[in-house]
Amino acid sequence: MKDRTLQQERLEAIISSNESATVPLADGVELRPLVSSTLGARGLSTGIVTFQSDAMLPAHRHPVSEVIIPITGNIHVIVEGRRYKIGRYDAFHVPAGVAHWVQNDLSELPVSCFSVFASEEPKREWVETSFINKDCTETDSSVTEDLIRFESAPDYELAQNALFRDLFAGRFGSRGICGGYGIFQPGASLPCHIHGFDESITIVEGTAVCQVAGREYGLSNCDTACIPEGRPHRFINRSDQAMAMIWVYAGDEPDRTVLEQCCCEESFIKQACESDN
Repeated sequence: MKDRTLQQERLEAIISSNESATVPLADGVELRPLVSSTLGARGLSTGIVTFQSDAMLPAHRHPVSEVIIPITGNIHVIVEGRRYKIGRYDAFHVPAGVAHWVQNDLSELPVSCFSVFASEEPKREWVETSFINKDCTETDSSVTEDLIRFESAPDYELAQNALFRDLFAGRFGSRGICGGYGIFQPGASLPCHIHGFDESITIVEGTAVCQVAGREYGLSNCDTACIPEGRPHRFINRSDQAMAMIWVYAGDEPDRTVLEQCCCEESFIKQACESDN
């Protein structure tokens, strides 16, 4: 009972992407924070960065792993002179301490990217450096960065009619974070479960229902759920259209423990008390 009580001190949080205030990062580049220490998250932060036409985030580095995933349009990521064009749902991992640039690919339209850090309070250090750029399409063991193309990432059925793709993890090079893409057909759902670390889930297509320890929330249009370690939850597609998410864990590899469905549908505190009697 003691461990469960401690876990209940941190509750879930639901973030509307339209209500989160934007933070300017550079000319024509702004961040809309989603999950961070502000919500009590531990070990990860997520947000959406928008690049206006021809906008660029100059050379910088972070003390933790970062992953960049375009959700609209294409962008260029330049790492020590290696320039990659990445498209929708491709996942680009930049290791801690590695200088890089990010730029709209000269499209006339804004480009939005999902951004992930292996810290609840990410820091950025601007650096002065220059390289002769060369175009690259893939990464290999000779470079520090990692690129997983969405179309080539294998999918697997985590539950009936719920297909997932792992896009970044310790086995691919990231440290302290892992995540990917999941698509739920109408009527699909995951079983009630918990994780041994915090999770961020952003709905990028369709509409989802999130059940968390007796509460239900409707999410769409990049709304995000922040689920603390040990908090029972599951996602359901009750609509007649497909629903998709980008999920992130504050750990090197995915980990989940399946629970009885009642732990998501009823009060977790009530369930805990009854199980101890």
